[in-house]
Amino acid sequence: MERLDKVLSNLGYGSRKEIKSIVKAGLVTIDGKIIKDSSMQIDPNKNIITVNGEEVFYRKFIYLMMNKPQDVISATFDNYDTTVIDIIDPSYAVFEPFPVGRLDKDTVGLLILTNDGELNHRLISPKWHVDKVYYAKIDKKIGESDIKAFEKGIVLDDGYKCMPAKLNILKAEDTGSEIEVTIQEGKFHQVKRMFESVGKKVIYLKRIEFGPLDLDESLEEGEYRELSEIEIDSLFKAVSK
Repeated sequence: MERLDKVLSNLGYGSRKEIKSIVKAGLVTIDGKIIKDSSMQIDPNKNIITVNGEEVFYRKFIYLMMNKPQDVISATFDNYDTTVIDIIDPSYAVFEPFPVGRLDKDTVGLLILTNDGELNHRLISPKWHVDKVYYAKIDKKIGESDIKAFEKGIVLDDGYKCMPAKLNILKAEDTGSEIEVTIQEGKFHQVKRMFESVGKKVIYLKRIEFGPLDLDESLEEGEYRELSEIEIDSLFKAVSK
């Protein structure tokens, strides 16, 4: 059971003070009856709530897929930079979602946003071995020695040894390469630092897969959408083995 004003506030109908005024004006009904007490206890999963004649669709969690653009940071708040929360609609922001893991400021691609803390924890924990696949452009030619180094486990500049990673060469020339790399961790600037450890530099980075999800190619950078029930189920299955 939850307070009516809390439920409506969480769904973006206003502050508790504003909701109190709406309720007193007789604009809210519970199971067809006009309610005048905004603090009454309700079960939002069972009771039928209407505001100004429109039925309220209640849900506790939201799950979004975003194609994160450059120059936007994977955070909920920042004093200087635009965050991924800043670019979503207020109707989603009221749920207070947060990014699952992070993408660097200049990295683009698939980012999951949710307020489901348990799912977030499992998706980013190496314990659950959730693959994250990135497409990258590298400044030098990538070869078999790099593939073997990634399979063995790259040692970063701070001495941390990464878990084995899969490096797939799409194009390799003396002037540069295009690759896909699969990792199961999310250390700070990890992909960039892994290539720096083998004497190379990432000049473009895009996450294209997260666990069972592929980036929706219909999403332009900065666009997002809700995950389908099938996609949500696939995420839970990926961390419940």
